[in-house]
Amino acid sequence: MSTFNTMLNLQLSLFAIMSIGFLCRKKNLIDVKTRNALSDLLINVILPCNIIMSFNLELTSDLLRSAGLIFIVYTGVQIFSYFISLVAYRFVEPDKQVVLRHGTITSNANFLGNPITQGVFGNEGLLYASIAMIPLRIFLWSAGLSLYTKTDSKSVIKNLLTHPCVISVFVGFALMLMPFELPMFMTKTMSSIGGCTTAISMMMIGAILADINLKNIQLGLLSYYSFIRLIFIPAVVFAVLSLLHLEPMVVGVSTLLSGMPSASLTAVLAAKYGRNYEFASQVVFFSTVLSMVTIPLMTIFF
Repeated sequence: MSTFNTMLNLQLSLFAIMSIGFLCRKKNLIDVKTRNALSDLLINVILPCNIIMSFNLELTSDLLRSAGLIFIVYTGVQIFSYFISLVAYRFVEPDKQVVLRHGTITSNANFLGNPITQGVFGNEGLLYASIAMIPLRIFLWSAGLSLYTKTDSKSVIKNLLTHPCVISVFVGFALMLMPFELPMFMTKTMSSIGGCTTAISMMMIGAILADINLKNIQLGLLSYYSFIRLIFIPAVVFAVLSLLHLEPMVVGVSTLLSGMPSASLTAVLAAKYGRNYEFASQVVFFSTVLSMVTIPLMTIFF
């Protein structure tokens, strides 16, 4: 129950920060140009610093084994999510089916998952989450992007290897293997910058939600999608990993990340490639709000 209380308080805090971002957008303190600039800053500077500092742990054989295990496990989670997206929405009209499939294959685990995982499991949990994001990004730039436009293997590899968050994982591993520590001013600098992750990411989500049009909302279809994304997938992940008797940290991190709401990129790509942007925005909004309830409830089982 202590984990539940920790998660509940963390979610309330995240919701409060998100509400501030929402109000700032409504008051035009954050406009679209500012929001895009914050997004670039978050992805290119703040998150990489946060990820690198998550590797500031003592290197052990158990840690390396767990890191490899979480990569394999979350690759399996992404494959499972992909096949669920193929069969779950066959009855939906094509333009909305594309949105729902993308929102099932990818999630907001990058922006929302990192601060939540760190809040529940500490820096070691954040390290595991950072590694789990590699297969998520592989699917984002391949299967996910191909739903909106054609993509090739060369583009997938380029997008993956040049992504700042992926590069920061390798940098973090390299620093962990080095026989010396970085100067204190460097670690303090990265720690201070990385510490902005939660505030900036949640304010950004709030600003994005403020632009969403909730007219003509399809409550039934959105509820069905949210059940798949927020309950069914993490429930299956938790059950399978528990049956395999994997270590609690791997089970907890994998379950939490698999139960994140739709990625805001689902709506961004829909707008960029002329898909149903209004419906995609509703998917992001509805699943994000419901996750404020489902994510704390998940921690009861950890």
